[in-house]
Amino acid sequence: MAELRLGPLLRYADGTRATVWVETSAPCEAEVRCADGAGGSTRTWRVGGHHYALVPVTGLTPGTATPYRVLLDGHEVWPLPGDPASTVRTPAAGEALRVAFGSCRWAAKPGGGHDPAGPDALDTLSRRLDRDPAAERPDVLLLLGDQVYADETSAATREYLAARRDLGVPPGDQIADYEEYTHLYEESWLDPEVRRLLASVPSCMIFDDHDVIDDWNTSAAWLASIRAEPWWRERILGGLMSYWVYQHLGNLSPGELATDPLYAAVRETGDGTAVLREFAERADADPAFVRWSYRRDLGRTRLLMVDSRAARVLEEKNRALVDPDEMEWVRRQALDDPGAYDHLLIGTSLPWLLPPAVHAAEGWNAALCAGERGERWARLGEKLRQSADLEHWAAFPRSFAELTDLVAEAGRGERAPASVLVLSGDVHHAYVAEPRWPERGAGPDRPRAAIAQLTCSPMHNSVPAPIRAGFRFGWSRAGRLLGRVLARHGRLAAPGVGWRKTGGPWFGNQLMTLTLRGRDSARLRLEQARADDAGDARLVRTDERELL
Repeated sequence: MAELRLGPLLRYADGTRATVWVETSAPCEAEVRCADGAGGSTRTWRVGGHHYALVPVTGLTPGTATPYRVLLDGHEVWPLPGDPASTVRTPAAGEALRVAFGSCRWAAKPGGGHDPAGPDALDTLSRRLDRDPAAERPDVLLLLGDQVYADETSAATREYLAARRDLGVPPGDQIADYEEYTHLYEESWLDPEVRRLLASVPSCMIFDDHDVIDDWNTSAAWLASIRAEPWWRERILGGLMSYWVYQHLGNLSPGELATDPLYAAVRETGDGTAVLREFAERADADPAFVRWSYRRDLGRTRLLMVDSRAARVLEEKNRALVDPDEMEWVRRQALDDPGAYDHLLIGTSLPWLLPPAVHAAEGWNAALCAGERGERWARLGEKLRQSADLEHWAAFPRSFAELTDLVAEAGRGERAPASVLVLSGDVHHAYVAEPRWPERGAGPDRPRAAIAQLTCSPMHNSVPAPIRAGFRFGWSRAGRLLGRVLARHGRLAAPGVGWRKTGGPWFGNQLMTLTLRGRDSARLRLEQARADDAGDARLVRTDERELL
């Protein structure tokens, strides 16, 4: 008899439809039954010896919260005995939208001891909702990268790896292949609190570097070096295959799933492993082969999740954080049907607006690597780029300018949305930054929308003291001065936008929540997970502000 191995994850929900993802122990018919009669079922499909289903749910009623059960071949497997029922909450027209977001969640917990990383923000949110089912809850959860850490494994995972292979042989105690990735997702999503949360709150996901390896796709030199490693091929194929199965599929709407040729091929064959592996091979060889970026319309809020890792062009003279075709797709989605949405959210794992000193250092480094100061400086620049993680939007000046222009254009005109907000993580602190447009942008060409960079990270990870000091310096007056010195040395043109920090920096395990009410309000709240003297963790409101 098939059992529930992982999940359920409520991935998509609109007014009448939803999708629920599960992993099962054997082939079966997976079914979701809702208390109001809505539901759906589908046959599982197989990849790498594991069985999965993305169950389409239809017949839901807008503006309701409907308990649901999961059955496998007619046998109920969810909710677990003693647990409350999970629910599908469908939006109603005109309701406020609550969007919670963050990144960087190292899933492993200490075995009964002190957690040096502190309380897990997702765990803490889940416990709050368990204690008070009527408490305000997110309508959607955006996970902005590093959902798993393939290169920083826990003691329990290292023990699992050691039972499979010799850890003295590279990649050692890191993840090696698809099967080991499945263990990593189990470790993350079998956490009881997170499991209950993801079963009832729809989620949108995008990967970042640690989902594959630290500083993934930093440069052409980095890529050539890693591809020379004999273990890398299975690592990258396993990473891309597992990302498609565990994260990407659920990002798609039912309509997109119905027309996706890869999804159809994987389901139609008895075993989709070879089909998916071929797809991953082509995706790794050619970033333009696949588009991981996607759009989701949440009522009158448009969400664009942008892949800023796998879609990179690394040739030094043509470097781009997002390949031209995919960036053009992002642009079209942002500008499509102006007036049809009240808020535009652009999710990118890497912040658009960084601390000014960090931004200048990355632009300076990019100029050195491109040969602006000669070959000796270029060699030094490449070493510095890889050792100091200089690979955000600022390290790809053309891409930074494209995103800046897109944000400004989306925010202009009579039919512009009330806000254009860039949501990011990665940098292990939280802050709010607002752009300052040049004076020449005054008048009708000046953006009308409220525009801001909202950065929130980590959800559960540590932030060493030197890193905290570095980011504080990056925002300081002295940091700006250093940035100007680096810009002069690198012969950098002035960026097309200035910006200032209006909130933060905040350090800790944290989540941001946006509450959007029509065109009149975009309210941001930052909450940090903190433990009291008895060790009970709660989310503490650290900052709240109106963005409009």
